[in-house]
Amino acid sequence: MSAVYINSAACISVQDTLNENFFQHLQPANAGPVLKAIEPVYKEFIPPAMIRRMSKTVKMSSVASSYALKEAGTENPDAIIVGTGMGCSQDSEKFLKNVLDNKEEFLTPTYFIQSTHNTVAGQIALGLQCHAYNFTYVNYSSSLEFSMLDAKLQIIDGEAEHVLVGSTDEQTERTMGLYKLNKTIKKQEDLPVDYLHSTTNGVAWGEGASFFVLSKDKKDSSYARLKDIKITNRLDLEETESFINEFLAKNNLAFNKVDAVILGFSGDAKSDVYYIEAMNLFTDSALLYYKHLSGEFNTASGFSTFMACHILKKQEIPKVMRINEVKKEDVKNILLYNHLGGNDHSLVLLERA
Repeated sequence: MSAVYINSAACISVQDTLNENFFQHLQPANAGPVLKAIEPVYKEFIPPAMIRRMSKTVKMSSVASSYALKEAGTENPDAIIVGTGMGCSQDSEKFLKNVLDNKEEFLTPTYFIQSTHNTVAGQIALGLQCHAYNFTYVNYSSSLEFSMLDAKLQIIDGEAEHVLVGSTDEQTERTMGLYKLNKTIKKQEDLPVDYLHSTTNGVAWGEGASFFVLSKDKKDSSYARLKDIKITNRLDLEETESFINEFLAKNNLAFNKVDAVILGFSGDAKSDVYYIEAMNLFTDSALLYYKHLSGEFNTASGFSTFMACHILKKQEIPKVMRINEVKKEDVKNILLYNHLGGNDHSLVLLERA
């Protein structure tokens, strides 16, 4: 089977991840129950006339994808694949508000056209004048994993050599209000939260965009090899060990041969039990967590993939991500385990390029 390499990684998040020195300045995000991404100065990348018509997720994705393509030295990819959980929520809300305010009459189609989930992938393609395969996955919290799986298959089957893969999600005032009502988001009095020992339900909600260029060719600057991906929609707690064990066995790995494991602890006591179960399996591995840095959201795994790429390349693990004190002089592989609220469990195995 052909190898698939991650040749670039770019991320806009709650951290200043576009900064070259972000690795040394990671800080837990304790601003509140809703965490805003640190956005770049968009006019440096996008014409002002276009900025006004773009939602936040389109702007973040346009810049992050530009960074990723530039770093990989790819002008026009053979495919563009984007994963998103909520899509262009801002424009969706604006359209629905117009429907209500105007009593379903005299509606302009702009917000409706820009509210579809595939707007991001389409806008990137328009900017690049790229007429290649263009696809969007909307699979709750495993949207990025499905996107990467698609890209991997395209490269292995010889359909593409360089694929731009990304994930993106934005916040909107109305949706955040609803999430607070249904207790998806933590109450203010439950903050700050101890992500590893939380006793309350709910999460701090984040946002962001992460983009990668996957290629069949390894470069000196490659971050990682995308070894394998496994996804399941439902998982009983007692099935956690077998879920992970079968995945590792398929890739000829034992639990004690995994150098680092990145777990998606979100501070939601009800669903974090899966990560506690997984954590107990890897007594000889460096255990890491990340959602205290990024917040929880549908495609938060994009941030963990971005961090894993940098850990493999730099051979350095930020102290702020450590759960235990197991230290590896040589990080050869990293296992990423993520779910959202106990649904859509995914495993991603990355190896040092």
